[in-house]
Amino acid sequence: MAIKNLIIFGTRPEAIKMAPLVHEFQKNPDIFNTRVCVTAQHREMLDQVLEFFEILPDYDLDLMKPNQTLTGITAAILLELETVLSDFQPDYVYIHGDTTTTMASSIAAFYSGAKICHVEAGLRTFNKYAPFPEEINRSVAGVIADIHYAPTQTSKDNLIRENKPAGSIVITGNTVIDALNYSQAKVNSTNYKDPEIEKLGSFLNLERQILLVTGHRRENHGQGFIAICQALRRLAGNNPELQVVYPVHLNPKVQGPVYEYLSGIPNIYLIEPLAYPAFIWLMSRSHIVLTDSGGVQEEAPSLGKPVLVMRETTERPEAVKAGTVLLVGTNTDKIVNETQKLIADKALYESMGRRHNPYGDGMACGRIVEHILKVHKDENT
Repeated sequence: MAIKNLIIFGTRPEAIKMAPLVHEFQKNPDIFNTRVCVTAQHREMLDQVLEFFEILPDYDLDLMKPNQTLTGITAAILLELETVLSDFQPDYVYIHGDTTTTMASSIAAFYSGAKICHVEAGLRTFNKYAPFPEEINRSVAGVIADIHYAPTQTSKDNLIRENKPAGSIVITGNTVIDALNYSQAKVNSTNYKDPEIEKLGSFLNLERQILLVTGHRRENHGQGFIAICQALRRLAGNNPELQVVYPVHLNPKVQGPVYEYLSGIPNIYLIEPLAYPAFIWLMSRSHIVLTDSGGVQEEAPSLGKPVLVMRETTERPEAVKAGTVLLVGTNTDKIVNETQKLIADKALYESMGRRHNPYGDGMACGRIVEHILKVHKDENT
C-alpha cells in the first residue's frame, strides 16, 4: 500500500520551499500517495507560486479574509483541517518553517494521529517576540513534530538543546536551494516568457548597479520603516547612478512610510510585489540585496549577492558566520555606511559574494524522500 503523504502550506515562502518536495514525492506515485493542502493564508501570492511550479492542490481551504487576525486564521485552520485529515487519513503530514499555517497544522495533525514532519526545523532567535509570531510558531511545531528536517548543523544543535531525540533529526540542507535551482533553469530557458520580467527590463538599465530592497517584518513597522526609508533616500542621493528597486509589500503599515518618504525620487523604483519568477530574475541581476526576509537570506548567497539584513537578530546565523550576510538592523547610518562600503570597495564586495553558502546543494528534497522511505520501512518490519 502506498505511503500517504499530506503536504500543507499557506503562504508564498512556504509554497516556494515545499514545491520541490511535492515534485520529488510525485516522481514515485506507486510508492507515495501524495496530496497537497493549501490554507491560502496568502491568496494571490500563493496562487502565483502554484502556477509557476505547476502544482494543483487537492484541498484548498481558501481561508484568507480581509483584516484577518492571527487568532482568526489559527482557529479557521484548526477547524478546516479536521475535515481534510479525517478524509485522507495520512500517514505523514509535512509542514514548513514558521507561519501560522505551520503552527496550527501541527496541532491539527497531532490531533489526527498522523506523524508530523517539520521541514526547515530548528531555526531559533531565542526571542519569542522577534520575529513575531514566527519564533513561537516554529517552536510550537518543534515540540509537536515527530521528525525534524533541519537545514543546517546549527539548526540541529538548537533542537538537541531542546532535548529532541537525535534520531528524529536529519540535516538535509534547505529546500529553498532546490526551488532556486528549478526556478533559475525555468526562468532562463529560451522559451520562457514573463510579462513581469519584460516590464522590469523595459525601465531598468542592466549595465548599472541595482540595489534590491524587500521589507515586511512586523517588528520593523513604524519607526523601523521610517529609518529604512531615510537610509534609502540618502543612498539614492549619494549614488545617482544606483537603481534602487523596491517591490513594496501590500501591508498598509509598510506602504504608508515607503510612499511618503520615497515617492518621486528619480532613481528609486517603487513597484508592486513581484511574482516569484520575476523576483528571482531581478535578484540574479542585482548588485546588492537589502532585506528583512528570511528566504532572501538563503537565496541571494546562492546567486553570489551580498545581503544586508535589516533586523537586529536572525534565526539564520549560518550566513552571517560565513560572511555572505551582514546584520545592519534599522539604523539609518549603519544601513547607509555598510551599503556604501559594498558599492565602493570592489574587493570587499567580491569577497562577500564569493563566500560559501551554508544552506545546501539543492538535494534537500531527495534526502527527505530517502529518509521517509527508511522510516516507513523500519516502522513496518
